[in-house]
Order: sequence, then structure tokens, then C-alpha cells
Amino acid sequence: MKDVALHQAVGATRGGASTECAADALAGIEARFEGAYVHVPFCFHKCHYCDFYSFVDSEDRQEAFVERLERELSALAPWVRAPLSTVFVGGGTPTLLRPPLLARTLRAVRERLGTDLRAEWTVEANPETVNEEVAATLAASGVTRVSLGAQSFDPRHLKTLERWHDPASVGRAVALLRAAGIGRISLDLIFGIPGQSVEDWERDLDAALALGPDHLSCYGLTYEPNTAMTARLRRGDFEPCEDASEARMLETACARLAAAGFRRYEVSNWARVRDGAPRAEECAHNMLYWLDHDWLAAGPSASGHAGNVRWKNVPRLGDWLASAGTSPVVDVERATPDMQAGERLMMGLRLVDGLPEAEIDAILSLGERGAVRARAIARAVGAGLMERTDGRLRFTERGMMTANATLADLV
Repeated sequence: MKDVALHQAVGATRGGASTECAADALAGIEARFEGAYVHVPFCFHKCHYCDFYSFVDSEDRQEAFVERLERELSALAPWVRAPLSTVFVGGGTPTLLRPPLLARTLRAVRERLGTDLRAEWTVEANPETVNEEVAATLAASGVTRVSLGAQSFDPRHLKTLERWHDPASVGRAVALLRAAGIGRISLDLIFGIPGQSVEDWERDLDAALALGPDHLSCYGLTYEPNTAMTARLRRGDFEPCEDASEARMLETACARLAAAGFRRYEVSNWARVRDGAPRAEECAHNMLYWLDHDWLAAGPSASGHAGNVRWKNVPRLGDWLASAGTSPVVDVERATPDMQAGERLMMGLRLVDGLPEAEIDAILSLGERGAVRARAIARAVGAGLMERTDGRLRFTERGMMTANATLADLV
């Protein structure tokens, strides 16, 4: 899992192949796109836990990728009716693009789609790919925020995850980015790694905090289907972390980060509170997903959302490169009101602030499933996992520990 929320808010959509392109999916939709997600599929090495579309880069298709992306962005431009407030370039590892091609990619987004002068621009990076030239390219291109995949500062656990960076490269990358003028740094960490102790996790948190990040994403290791990590688990290569240990790790993160001046604002995300402004360092792009707003998608396997429509670009680089205009898409989903209600609950209740009770009541008034959801909420409130307070429904601190299971009942 990365700083992109829930595969771009349930980007791994349902259903089978489609002959549509993104323009067909968007036809007739009244959308106000606030952000764009751009997917760069190239990686130095395929990490064993990762189920995002990516593959090892041999650099032979980088230029073709950028040229096709420029054409796709031009084809998407007519749907952008106001300057975008967020851009997130993820992957894969966008910073594996050679610096001139990375600069072209970022310039194409800005020139073809148009962004607000105050837009949040995030680019994902693996620490080992950040050198002085890359950092300068990002800064000169207008990037305001970089999300670094640290995952752990313990070489043993990095090896388990099949991450190949030197832990010291995280600090070097942070220093280079700041020297280039990029002020906002987010770090990803993973806990619940096989063989990881609570003490190991505490050291990872301390190492991350020592670098002075503005944002931290702390994810429990998830064994996604069709990943090498899951295959190794099934073979018995290792024992998964015990639930009790993983729970203690999450409790430790909550306590350590709160003491360090961070506010938890979503199940897995914490933002530093600066000058009494608790929202300033939250990831504005991921908030689009959690608040059910609209965003465009560019690049192979990227997922987009507009109104009641979700779509996913074709997850094969060859097919994407061979196409013209907007990307071919797969798994187009036109959600019913009931489906939209379930997704609104699933995404919005991940936020620590929860959702307004008036909105909850409106959702629960929808048909037979609304009654089922109302009973599930009542059970969660009765068990002390959720609470109605200050006109909102939200998880309690204890409820956040098992939020995903509760949300599954609501969907």
C-alpha cells in the first residue's frame, strides 16, 4: 500500500474487459474534476508485497511512454473545466524516468490539464532514485510534495519485503529534496512485517521522525492476491505477524506520532500540525478519494472517478501505447445510488472526523440495504467502535483498530 488511497479509492474495480475508452465512459457526465492521477509503471525492482501495476524498467520504452502520455493528456483536456487543485504522479516509480523525460511528463500535465497556482503536486519516489538532478527537476517542474517509500529502516525487514534501498538513502533523499526547495515530505512505513517486533517498529518510527517529515502513512502489511509475498506465505516461507503484535504496533504509532505533534486524520495517515493549522499537511489529493470528489486518470492502469462512474485504464503498457486519444478502459462501473451510498460510507468513515449525521441519515434511508447498514452502525456504536458526537458519526479510537472489518459490513 502506498500514499495513493485504496488503489485510488477502489481503483481495482469490478467486472471484466470493456471495449470503451475513457472518453466513452465520460460521455454525458457532468463532472467537476479537481485532481488528476498519473500512473508511471516503471520500477527498479518489483517489491513482493506490491499489487500496483508495475514492472522492471529497461529504459527502452520510457520515451514512448512519455509521448503517449502527452497525447492522452491532450485528449483528456476538454473535460477539465477549472484549474486542478491536486496532481498525484504515482507508480511504479516515477523518478525512474530519466530527468528530461520526467520534466516533460510534469510539464505536459501542467500545460495540457491546467492547475491552480496553489495546487498540491505530489510525486512518489523510491529513496534510491533521488539524486541532485532528480530533486532539481522535481522542484523546477513545480512539484510541492514528495512521497518517499521508506517502508522500514531495518535491512532485515526491507529484505523480507524485497525492497533494495539502503536505509540511509531515505535521509539522503530527504536532504536533497529539501535543498532543492521541496518543503513537503511524506514517508510511507509498513508494520506487521514477518519477524518484526514491536521494538523494531518503534525504532522505525523514531528513525522516520528524526528526518522531520510533514506526513506519515503507516500501513499494516496486506497480503494481496497474486503477489509474490502472498505466494511465499502460502508456501510457508514465513509466519505472518500475530494480530496482537500488529495491534500493539498500531497503538504505538498512534501514541508516538501524537507525542511528536502529528494528527491522525485517516485510518493510516498522520499529518504534522504546524502553527495551529491541523489541515495544512494532510494529503489533499487523497482527500479527493475519501470525500468522493472527481479526478481524472492518465497512464496504464490508472483509475478515475466522475459522478457515479468509475473506470480503470487498460493495465497493459503495450495496449496502452498502441492506443490513440484517451486510454482504452476496463472495468467501467456505473454505480447505482445504493452502490454510491456504500462507497461513501466506506471512504468517508475512514476519516477520523467521520461523516455528518445528516448525510448518514440520508444514506440509511435508501432502500432495504439502508436498514441493514443502520443495524450494522447500531451494533458498532453499541460495541464502542463508533460514536455519534458533535453532529457526526465516526470511529472511536478503539474502533479505528478494526475499521476495515466494520466498513465491510456497511458496504
